[in-house]
Amino acid sequence: MQAVSRLMTPVHAARRGRPPKTLSQRDEGNRRRDLIQRAARLFREKGYAATSTRDIAASVGMHSGSPFYHFESKQFLLFTVMCDGMNQAKAKQSEVLAKMRLARVSPEQLLYGLIRHHLEILLGADKDFIPVMLYEYRSLDAGQQQVLADMQHDYEADWLPVLKKLHAQKRLHTSVKWARLLIFGALNWTVQWHTMREGVSQAKQLDTLARAALDLFIHPASPEVAAS
Repeated sequence: MQAVSRLMTPVHAARRGRPPKTLSQRDEGNRRRDLIQRAARLFREKGYAATSTRDIAASVGMHSGSPFYHFESKQFLLFTVMCDGMNQAKAKQSEVLAKMRLARVSPEQLLYGLIRHHLEILLGADKDFIPVMLYEYRSLDAGQQQVLADMQHDYEADWLPVLKKLHAQKRLHTSVKWARLLIFGALNWTVQWHTMREGVSQAKQLDTLARAALDLFIHPASPEVAAS
């Protein structure tokens, strides 16, 4: 855990016992957030190797060396983009699951909700971090890759109880293990081929895509299961 904490600590991370942030410190926090968002977009559009720190600085109106005040290197900024995105995705996924469980929805509806949320993370507006993870993961060092692997494991772990319930109902087309791998493989690949159509709401397109994915991975409910 110490290694993980060290890797995920930004250059100017807050220490315990510090007084409340001043307006200037909040501004710096906003600049850091802007850097992460703009870097994510540039890494996605141009690729990590082709994106310079000068490009990132210019995108937020900074001098070329200013990003190093917030991040020790371009590689660490890439790592932060991925960690920040994974943290947001996990937090939102937990919210989605909590709401669905409170509503006592079926395992099928739970899986649909998880798929729909994951597609939103992949294809929604200003959601660049997972495509960056898919394309640029090898640009991280071994320690950073392990941190991301652990975060991914935690994110995917939320799916296992749902998949196990569907497997027990004989609804999955395959085992839980293969279902998890194939579902994420198929969903993540949508960033390569899916483009939002003009004139149709993003929400409606994601709903349709999520339903198609759900139908691909599970059998229709038997009359007994549907009635339970």
